[in-house]
Amino acid sequence: MKLYQIRKGQLVYYNNELHRIYGVKQMYKQSVHAIRLRDLTQILTTAASVEKYKPNEHDSFVFNRNVYTLSKRNAEEGDHIIIHNPKPDPLDTYSLNEIDVVESSDKNGVTTSNSHGLKHYEYMVMEPGRADASNPIDYQSMENVTAENLDDSALGPVITTSSEQLPRVGSIYRKKDDNELLEAMVIAIKGQTIYLGGGLEVPLHELTDSDIWEVIYHLLDM
Repeated sequence: MKLYQIRKGQLVYYNNELHRIYGVKQMYKQSVHAIRLRDLTQILTTAASVEKYKPNEHDSFVFNRNVYTLSKRNAEEGDHIIIHNPKPDPLDTYSLNEIDVVESSDKNGVTTSNSHGLKHYEYMVMEPGRADASNPIDYQSMENVTAENLDDSALGPVITTSSEQLPRVGSIYRKKDDNELLEAMVIAIKGQTIYLGGGLEVPLHELTDSDIWEVIYHLLDM
């Protein structure tokens, strides 16, 4: 793809696996920032290395180590949804293909755990499990995919951190359990390791532990 075709929220294939773009930073050489849906691993890459995919009803995929199949029905409380057709008002903050959990539902639409108000035509329900005759979209090509990765029953433990809570390059964090003030910016991310200014390396699970670290702000949000 060309960089001007890239948008936040698009589903794309990168290295044959399904990802969601969460940021486009034109000033960086690796300008496309994305999360692998399977396990929420972050990657940085280029526009030329990804290929867009538009989700459809009956598609099935792994999100955060759980299998879902997309369905067009009115969601109920507790359902996971993917916002495939966002029509936000000017003050709304949700974006394309954002995944959220429904807190309430009525005939007009739903309210989500992130306080988004959505019409029923804006989302598809993520039904737990891989439905019969569904269309698996985890991989662009099934060639060279290991049997282990095709086995849904072999999925590991669930990571509870949502994609919107994951660290981003440029985010400023403050450590909460130090007597001395410690604030640092995320300067690089490689797999499950986060690199902070000052030569600090922190595991993802530690940086997303709200008892240890808190996000102060992001440079691009100033």
